[in-house]
Amino acid sequence: MRSTKTARAALAIAIASILAACAVGPDYRRPEPPNVDAFVGVEGAQFNSAEVEREFWTQFGDPQLNDLIEEALSANHDVRIAMARLREARALRGEARLDLAPTVTEQASHVDARASERQVPFTGVDRDQDYYQTSFDAFWELDFFGRARRGVEAASAEVQAAEADLYGTQVIVTAEVARNYFELRGAQTRLEVARRNAENQRESLRLTTTRLEAGRGTQLDVSRAQAQLEATLGSIPDLEAEVNQAMLRLAVLTGREPQALTPELQTAKDLPALPRTHSIGTPETLLRRRPDVVAAERQLAASTARIGIAVADLFPRISFVGSWGFDAVDSSDLGNSSSETYAFGPSIRWAAFDLGRVRQRIKQREAASEAALARYEQTVLRALEETDVSLTNYAKSLVKHQHLHASAEASLEAARIARVRFENGAADFLTVLDAERSALQAEDALAQSETQTATALLAMYKALGGGFRPISQTASAR
Repeated sequence: MRSTKTARAALAIAIASILAACAVGPDYRRPEPPNVDAFVGVEGAQFNSAEVEREFWTQFGDPQLNDLIEEALSANHDVRIAMARLREARALRGEARLDLAPTVTEQASHVDARASERQVPFTGVDRDQDYYQTSFDAFWELDFFGRARRGVEAASAEVQAAEADLYGTQVIVTAEVARNYFELRGAQTRLEVARRNAENQRESLRLTTTRLEAGRGTQLDVSRAQAQLEATLGSIPDLEAEVNQAMLRLAVLTGREPQALTPELQTAKDLPALPRTHSIGTPETLLRRRPDVVAAERQLAASTARIGIAVADLFPRISFVGSWGFDAVDSSDLGNSSSETYAFGPSIRWAAFDLGRVRQRIKQREAASEAALARYEQTVLRALEETDVSLTNYAKSLVKHQHLHASAEASLEAARIARVRFENGAADFLTVLDAERSALQAEDALAQSETQTATALLAMYKALGGGFRPISQTASAR
């Protein structure tokens, strides 16, 4: 008899082991990416196919920018939110893994009860009774059809998606910090140009006024000089507002009070020098690196695993339940064999008469997976588009900057010659005004072009998926 029970137990274990290897529902297969050999618009010596520098901002050689980005990576609120969501996803994965193991709980109770006199059948029986109970209860659902394993699979994919979302947030934040820093330095440069030109125009106004008083000038020249000076002065408040806005934004991006960085940023500095060459990788490495593509692919994997969870509801759920403990009316009897209690046995649950509802849930999960696949494909195409556009924009901005640099140099030289000719009586003042106006516009356009070129480079690195720090280097995300 004993050998028969042993054989049955062994058979049950063998069957459970075989069934445990099954997991219903589709097995996930990563979609094949588009076959794109090279990026568009990367002709020129400034681009190479080496792997993208993740911490691209270090190439600018600006310690202040480096410090701001380091601070933002640890203190920015969006980064902290993404880190918290990653920790949440990891905890959910840990909970899902526990579904594979038995659940054991312990309980103990003491009840002091008094019965009604009418409930006591005999006189002399004590109406007051104490009841003591303690037990260990166990529950274990056998994962015959892979419900729990598909749950772990989905939760693990969600963790990887949360990691990618964190990286994506870091990419956005680093690009935003660098962009606002460049816009700050660009606005300060434009402000300096405007103030310098205003001083030159004050000198022109003084000169025309002196010539008028000496009878060698005209009121028209004075009025023109006054008008040009006022126009230049009128542009200064907008530039000052741009400077202030950039400083406030940088403070908030680094998790500080809006005015916190003003003292250290208000001193004007030149824009950082841009690197001459850039590693941009290949389309294949882009799709493996871009956080939004990785997140979309992992969400697709999680969605596929959830189909298996729904399909498992078509089959019975088999569990083993049991309890062992002691019940007694005297605490001294707890632990005695006479007060011992136990119960154990299998439990089967099956929605046999509600399978129509189960099949509808399966269809829901399948539709959700189809939507996740479409989102992934859309994200891939958008990543390729954004990268091609950003590479082209940056390359064109370099060409534009070269022309504007030459224009500014020529305009400044023309303004110098016009002033000399005017002072020597060889040109009228209108020529000077036109030359100075053109020089101011050219210098301002050059300063704007420098900022636009720098921000175009940032957009390129952002599109390439640069600007994040791996989790292994981010202790607070653990």
